[in-house]
Amino acid sequence: MAFMDIAWLIAAMAGAGVVAGLLAGVFGIGGGAVLVPVFFQVFGIIGVDDAVRMHLSVGTSLAIIVPTSIRSFLSHRARGAVDLEILRSFVFAVPAGVLIAALVFASISSGGLRLIFGAIAFLIGIKLVFDRPEWRLGDTLPVGPVRWFVGVLIGFLSTLMGIGGGVLNNTFMTLFGRPIHQAVATSSGVGVLISIPGFLGAIWAGWDKTGLPIFSTGYVNWIAVALIIPITLLVTPFGVRIAHGLEKRQLEIAFGIFMFVVATRFIMSVL
Repeated sequence: MAFMDIAWLIAAMAGAGVVAGLLAGVFGIGGGAVLVPVFFQVFGIIGVDDAVRMHLSVGTSLAIIVPTSIRSFLSHRARGAVDLEILRSFVFAVPAGVLIAALVFASISSGGLRLIFGAIAFLIGIKLVFDRPEWRLGDTLPVGPVRWFVGVLIGFLSTLMGIGGGVLNNTFMTLFGRPIHQAVATSSGVGVLISIPGFLGAIWAGWDKTGLPIFSTGYVNWIAVALIIPITLLVTPFGVRIAHGLEKRQLEIAFGIFMFVVATRFIMSVL
């Protein structure tokens, strides 16, 4: 029976990797905004207890983001695209938000976690679908306590969603007039600040929990981690080909609609 459980989990995770890789390629995003919804469905198919399914999806996503965010950050930094001043100002604030999120993560219900993901996904969808160039909060990024608070908030919300912070930091920087390419490059560094303490916090939060699938340490499933990374790297280029057949605005609307669907799915699952 144990062998069949492992075989089924491997097959399910391989399928999840294909779906996540295609979506990542189509929408140009490889983090938890895609992985968490896919994991949530797959873990449900293989019978993971609903009480831990969302937590496991978030924790496993954070673990997968660690190597991808490090690789992305090093590549962007080598090109000089990262705003290191912003990153240095976040070096304590973002992990502080992650730490607070880990404490919440250990006690929040599965339904509460789904509501948080759904609410933020809905707001992201609004931004993407109805975005306008004139939507700005200012021409220069805030400094001092305001930026510290933003860093804490990005770390906090991103950890609870199982994402690398790219969507939230991109929104923050572009709302204050920064170029999207610089925002994306800087967000790769924010992903490092979030994913490393975030996935360690997920292991701690789920250390003594029952109902987790085989080869899980806390809220991280290592079969998923081992399979998803190479499969997504293999499949993502096919999604990229699809994306190149669409205009930038079409991609934004498509990903916004995807966020609306995910938000509705999570919120309805709680009601």
